[in-house]
Amino acid sequence: MRDVAIVGASMTKFGVREDEWVMDLLAEAGGACIADAGITPDDIDHLYVSNMASGEFEGQTGVPNALAHDLGAIPAYTQRVDQTSSSGAAGMYAAWQSVASGASDLTLLVGGEKMTHRTTGEATDVIASLTHPVEYKQGVTLPSFAGLTARHYLDRFDAPREALGHVAVKNHSNGALNPNAQFQKEITLEKALESPMVADPLRLYDFCPVTDGSAALALVPAEHAESYADEFARIAGIAGATDTHVVHERADPTHMGAVAESGAAAFEQSGHEHEDVDVAELHDMFTILEVMQLEALGFEEQGEGWRAAMEGRSARDGELPINTSGGLKSKGHPLGASGVAQAVEVYEQLVGGAGDRQVEADVGLACNVGGFGNCVITTIMEAGA
Repeated sequence: MRDVAIVGASMTKFGVREDEWVMDLLAEAGGACIADAGITPDDIDHLYVSNMASGEFEGQTGVPNALAHDLGAIPAYTQRVDQTSSSGAAGMYAAWQSVASGASDLTLLVGGEKMTHRTTGEATDVIASLTHPVEYKQGVTLPSFAGLTARHYLDRFDAPREALGHVAVKNHSNGALNPNAQFQKEITLEKALESPMVADPLRLYDFCPVTDGSAALALVPAEHAESYADEFARIAGIAGATDTHVVHERADPTHMGAVAESGAAAFEQSGHEHEDVDVAELHDMFTILEVMQLEALGFEEQGEGWRAAMEGRSARDGELPINTSGGLKSKGHPLGASGVAQAVEVYEQLVGGAGDRQVEADVGLACNVGGFGNCVITTIMEAGA
């Protein structure tokens, strides 16, 4: 297997993109990434598109070959990657495999979703279709899972409700510095804790928004990376894992088993230790998930992850900056784009391109979660030059 490097990246503005559809968003990010990498569409061997539900949201299918046409990337091999809300990182895994195996010398990954033209209820129902049919028939949604899990976690570990509010405040503070984030505004702890209740004990500011957007990455063999860019990032480790489809069958609902499995495998492949990681992007679709991922990945002991944001250890100037992009919470969560955008943020941190969000980073981690921990991909990247 060959080492793989990222030599170009892009991200559209996330948020409500009126009068633009998924193909517009994908073409915007794909074209910007091609320009950033200094390549031409003819150079692309493989084109992967991470997308969960363009058919359900807007009746658009066949997005990979349509994007190849729009970008002029003919005759590149194309493939759509759907792994629910972890589609972005699943696409990253597929793109990495294509280059690592030698099947492609240049792979373009583009992730995107168009969602905001639907009501919140309609979007929630589309996403809830990933749950087990028996659970779905009972009206279960991912927000309801989040509320039940958060209540159990807070009670079991005697954690204060304010701890989750601190996660929201931190990520909004980071998002305020991200020109592509959906919400570029800071919030107070009081505002987070007094916002409308959604799924007890979680309130409005514990949830990510419904979002339109796209992001893209260009991947090449690491041995050729310097011919494309002076600064690049190498994919040191990447791994995926699954957990039970039926959430209530898990032995411990406060432990994210697939996060632990994928994280351990990615660390083993990379050769890095936890203390090597300088920055991380975690899947904070709900604030409780950032806390639980910190624990499952091994950065915090179980039942102690809630302390990280409260004590400032996960702030931009803390021991391990978490979600410098603003996370899904502030940046937005356009399903198929989210995992790609996480990798874009880590890449930009490693090559020194994060602007006002920049931290000192040589090694970064991204964890993209599908469903309520049903499927997970963890990626570890390192500065390559």
